[in-house]
This record gives sequence, C-alpha cells and structure tokens, in this order.
Amino acid sequence: MFLLIPLFINQKVMAQINIEGEYYFRKMEMASGFNFSKDGTFQFFYAYGAVDRNATGSFKVEGDSLKLKSDKEPGKDFTITGQSKAASGYKLTFNDPNKYLVKNILCIFIVEGKQQEAYTDSNGEATVDFAKCDTILVLHSLYPDIPTLVKDEKNENNRFTLTLNPSLEQVSFKGIDLLIINDKTLSCLNNYFMEASDIKFIKN
Repeated sequence: MFLLIPLFINQKVMAQINIEGEYYFRKMEMASGFNFSKDGTFQFFYAYGAVDRNATGSFKVEGDSLKLKSDKEPGKDFTITGQSKAASGYKLTFNDPNKYLVKNILCIFIVEGKQQEAYTDSNGEATVDFAKCDTILVLHSLYPDIPTLVKDEKNENNRFTLTLNPSLEQVSFKGIDLLIINDKTLSCLNNYFMEASDIKFIKN
C-alpha cells in the first residue's frame, strides 16, 4: 500500500502539468524548439549548421512521457523510379535538382545477416560488388530518419534509381519520446537526428 502512494502522487502531479507553450534547446550551432498547442498538436523546428528541419503532428501525455505522432510517414524519404536486373553487383542512382543532396547518401546492404555500408559519390551513385544481397535500405546523412526500404529478399533486381522526397526535411519522431521532468522542462535521449548529450527543452 505504501509503495503505491508515491507512484499515485507522481501520476497526479504529471496530470496537472500544463504542457502547452514553447520550449527551446540550444547547444553551440544547434537550435531547436517545440510549440505545443491546446488542441493537442505540435510544431517543431531544428537548425544545425546548414541543415533546417521541421515537423508537425499531435501529442499526448502518458505518465511522465510525452508521446509524439508526426504527420510525416516514416521510411518514405525516397521514391524508387526505376529498377532492373543486370549482370552482377548492385548499383543505386539518386536524382534530385539539387546535386549537392545526392552525395553522401548512406546505402545499407544486408548480406547473409551482416550489414555492409556504402555512400553515394558526387554523382549520386553507389556501387558494390556483392554477388547477392538480401535487403537494401537508404538513409540521408544530412537528414537522418527511419531508413527507406529499397529491396527485400523477394526482389531480385540489382539496379535501382531513386528520387529524394520533400519529406526529407521533416522529422518522423518514430521511436522518440520526450520525458516530462517538471512543468518547465522536457528531455530526450540522444537520437538519430539530434546527436547531443543532455538534451533538455526549456519552457519559454
């Protein structure tokens, strides 16, 4: 009985906390922030060097956690525009009007259960010599999020052409929750797009 009292008090306190408002996190060149509205929606911005990102969605409080559901669908940052089967090896070609964005895209190859990686060159191409590859995933190094599936075990093609989607700049927040510290502070762990320690968003 006595062990349940602190837990009950903590849940009651969390229920009374007003999440609505603006929260900011700044560290050196990194700046980001949330705006939580009364209707249960949020807006998010992130800036780090030359990279700007954003998100919109909804939120809900569960205990001391703040659950985010972004409007962005995870794993859809690239669109396959062509695929075929050639003699050997695997080749991925990426196209975008901004040629700067097609280089340094991470291509993940799963070969016999082991992960191999390759990055696109300045022409947006990545080529590997594997005789057989089970799965291919791609992830933009400037806009990391949930990887996009290019090939699964049933797909026997080894040549793929892809385009970059506008959703790259958005954040899906899949697998990322915020922890409610108190009525003025939210925190989260180092994650796939914010590589920083001691991330705390402070209410303005």
